Amino acid sequence: MNFFDRLHDRIRTVDSVVSVGLDPDPSRLPDHLREYDLPRWAFNRRIIDATHEHAAVFKPNAAFYEDPDGWAALEETVAYAHGKDVPVLLDAKRADIGNTTRQYAQLLETVDAITVNPYMGRDSLQPFLANEESGVFVLCRTSNPGGADIQDLELETGEPVYERVAALADLWNENDNVGLVVGATQPEELEELREQVPDLPFLVPGIGAQGGDAEAAVEYGLADGVGLVNSSRGIIFAGEDDGEEFASASGQAAKRLKERLNQYR
Repeated sequence: MNFFDRLHDRIRTVDSVVSVGLDPDPSRLPDHLREYDLPRWAFNRRIIDATHEHAAVFKPNAAFYEDPDGWAALEETVAYAHGKDVPVLLDAKRADIGNTTRQYAQLLETVDAITVNPYMGRDSLQPFLANEESGVFVLCRTSNPGGADIQDLELETGEPVYERVAALADLWNENDNVGLVVGATQPEELEELREQVPDLPFLVPGIGAQGGDAEAAVEYGLADGVGLVNSSRGIIFAGEDDGEEFASASGQAAKRLKERLNQYR
């Protein structure tokens, strides 16, 4: 079974398309966890315990782990999530050429899926695309305001760059392992992209702290019921002011988001 087959089963098992972003900003961790050898891992373990029954995947962002203790915390996090039967999608936005991108692709030996950046073209992504068992989410239309600087530029064909990226990703999907990252803050673009690439699952960020459109995220983000809607800060820091009981609020936030999204599934 490839990643999207496994994700389909996971979505059915927990009746959820929620992606829980594990972005343990050290400056926001509870004080009582700072004495641990790996505070980020201690934080993630409690978040996973509180949210796993509502999570289709866990999505750690590599930016919060790029130091020696961070990578150790990430390894523990991935192993623990797998122990709860939850797939892990690493938000790393990797891509390069030659031997460098082959090294980056080795991350897929540890996690189940990864986000990649298409700016350097197909050869920069080939080692990821060739891994038939793993998921590859190609950045297409991001939810940040500055995404328009390049993604909205009009090509000679009249199409914007982000639509060309979607079309290319569809061509690259030879192993049925490709999805798109499409933000929830522009619902009309979600709809247009779904019409263009009906078979590619979307990872939809921007729900929660960024105020994205939950209904559009579900209506257009899923392909045959498979897709993901992510919330990071809105879940993991829901109990930021609750001291040692912080994880309980995270569990409730994940459950509320699952129920909110399920209204539209």
